[in-house]
Amino acid sequence: MSSALFNSFKASTAAISSRSLTRTVPRRLPAVSHLSRRHYSEDKSASDASEQEKKEEEKEDTKTEDKSTGIAEKLKAKEAEVVDLTGRLRYLQADFVNLQRNSAREKEQTRDFAITKFASDLLETVDVLAIALKATPQAALSKESSESLAKSHAEYLQDLHTGVEMTHRLLLQTLFKYHVKPFDPTGEKFDPNLHEALYQAPIPGKEPGTVVDCQKIGYTIKDRVLRAAQVGVAQERS
Repeated sequence: MSSALFNSFKASTAAISSRSLTRTVPRRLPAVSHLSRRHYSEDKSASDASEQEKKEEEKEDTKTEDKSTGIAEKLKAKEAEVVDLTGRLRYLQADFVNLQRNSAREKEQTRDFAITKFASDLLETVDVLAIALKATPQAALSKESSESLAKSHAEYLQDLHTGVEMTHRLLLQTLFKYHVKPFDPTGEKFDPNLHEALYQAPIPGKEPGTVVDCQKIGYTIKDRVLRAAQVGVAQERS
């Protein structure tokens, strides 16, 4: 009886031990598998991170190289622009110096030849005056040789007067052409801006301050006084 119970207890113990062994083995296997998969995943992620870092470093190096290349190209372009602008500036400076020289030369020529046209117009007046002088021969100026003259002294004098009158008229026409006009202020009120008083005298019947005599007529050029008229002015009686 006791032998049978012992065998039964031993069999049940063996069964329990086999059950516990069969239960514990599957529980440990998943843990080992999980650890191996985790270790592999961590190695793979580390490798991927390293490759990613390498790629990023390569990208950064490429960007740096591109930036350096771009900066170098910009520097070359700026240097070429500076050379071009420097050349233009030197050309403009030389052109400006030449312009100054030409302007100074033209200014000097203008000053030297400013009266060219005026002098050319006066030549005709000089010609008329020369003809008037030729009309009176040297013999007509001497009283002793009056018998050999073709004309009388009065006729030669008349010719001379006519020539001088023509010269005077032609000269005034030339002056008018250049806006130079004469004025005679006789009978007008004295104006110190237009007249130059040579003397003052009490004149009966003349209002004091009136121009009574004009020694030299005045001239204006485009309403501007070229020469004041030299006059005598009536003075109050004391």
